[in-house]
This record gives sequence, structure tokens and C-alpha cells, in this order.
Amino acid sequence: MKTLTPKLLLAGAITLALSSTAVIASDKMTAKDLSGPVVNARQEAQIWTTYTLSPYLRSNNLSVTVVDGKATLSGNVEEDVHKDLAGAIAAGVSGIDDVDNQIKVNADYQQPDRSSRGYGDVVDDATITAAVKSKLLWSKHTEGMDTKVETNAGKVELSGTVATKQAKQQAEKLAKNTDGVRSVANNLKVSDKPAKGKNADKNDADKGTVIADSWITTKVKSTYMYSSNVAGADISVNTDNGIVTLSGKVDSGAEQALAIELAQNIRGVKSVSSKQLIY
Repeated sequence: MKTLTPKLLLAGAITLALSSTAVIASDKMTAKDLSGPVVNARQEAQIWTTYTLSPYLRSNNLSVTVVDGKATLSGNVEEDVHKDLAGAIAAGVSGIDDVDNQIKVNADYQQPDRSSRGYGDVVDDATITAAVKSKLLWSKHTEGMDTKVETNAGKVELSGTVATKQAKQQAEKLAKNTDGVRSVANNLKVSDKPAKGKNADKNDADKGTVIADSWITTKVKSTYMYSSNVAGADISVNTDNGIVTLSGKVDSGAEQALAIELAQNIRGVKSVSSKQLIY
């Protein structure tokens, strides 16, 4: 029996978001309204865009044709699971009633050599940049930094100024532990003067206030979601008066230690209880 991994399922789920932006009020539409060149083209575009965003399918030359609710898929992939993923994405598009999956599985298939970044690559890099920026903003060690984050083909470059050597090291560590990052070029410079980024005033104000427990819980969970070495879906996070309690199961002691460290680094966290986080 073929099994889709969690990441493949996540990639396939992208189509649900794309479909939701173009939902048809089927109870008010006639059969004639649900067919025709315009609807066919829209459905083809949804399927093709999702293929382009999927890191498992974008490198393959796949063709999609839709006629009156029937999607015909063709092309080549290296593994059965990728063929299944392509079929599941097409079947998930609103209005598709039948999928004729003619994609051929060829273990020796040579993917086309791309000399420039595609749309999916641009989206991946933008997502990585946003994740790294968020993690730097949420961390108690890197708040208020005047930092620029750029990503190209999974390679992250950090530039700007930080107040301490520890902040520079922490920024690099957070970036390296972000899902999709291949390498990090740490060009941050340690300045004698405190870094004053665009969030400095807010951060200074936060120091004199108690950060909401709900905010801390959300940021810890989000940090796990963005991280490449922690299965955040398997970890429950609760915060009470700044004390974070982690529970659930992880695969190793290293993952457990990293989960604790990431939680400790979030602004507003006073301590972390991990007695219920086992492996």
C-alpha cells in the first residue's frame, strides 16, 4: 500500500487554499454554468499552480487538461507517490469529478535542467524569509535588532547590526533551524551602540509589561512549525503566567532539548516545564 508522508500531504493540501478563493455557489448554478472554456481554464490553472508550488512536482514536465469536470494528467515523475500526489491535487479542485491520471512513473526520468528560478522557488524563498524574520522578532535574544534577511534558493543571508556577539550567534542558529534553509551567511556586525530596529520602541515598552500567555503559546507553536528539527504537531504547549509547559512525544533527546531551548528563547517566557515531553 502506498503511503503519503506528512509533507506530501501538506503539499497536496495547498490546493484547498487555492480552491477556496474560487468557490462556485453550486446550489445556484446550472449544469451549463459548471462547464465551458472559462471554467475549464480556471480549473486547469488551479491544478497547475498547485503543481508549481509543490516542491515534489514543480521540477517535472506535467500537463493538465480539463474538459467538463474531467482532468487528464500526463507527463513523467520518478516515484509512484508523486503520481498519486498529482492525482490527489487534481481531484481536490472544486468541480473536478473525474481524474484520468496518465502520468508515467520512470525511476530513470531526468528532470529538465532549469537555469532560472520558477514561481514556486520564489514563493519558497519568500516563505523562508518571513519565517526567519518572525523567529528573530519573537526571540528575547534578538529583539530590537536592525537586521535584513534575504533568501535565494534556500540560502539565507543575514546583514545589519546587533548589540552583542551572543545575539549574532543566536540569529544564525535560529535561521539555520528554519525549515527549507540550506545554508546561512551571517554578515551581521556587532555594534557598540544598542541596535534600534523598527520594533525597538515596542520592545522597550514590552520590557515593562507582562506579555500575554496566549501570545507566548502562539509564538512557541509557530516557532516549532517553522523549525526543521522539531515536530511541532506532536507537542502541546500551554502557558500560565509566563511558565510554559510542554507535553507530548518526540523522537529523540536532541529534539526534546531543542524544543525546550526554542521555547525558552521566546520573549516573555520565565521558565519551561518539560516533564511531560517524553521520547
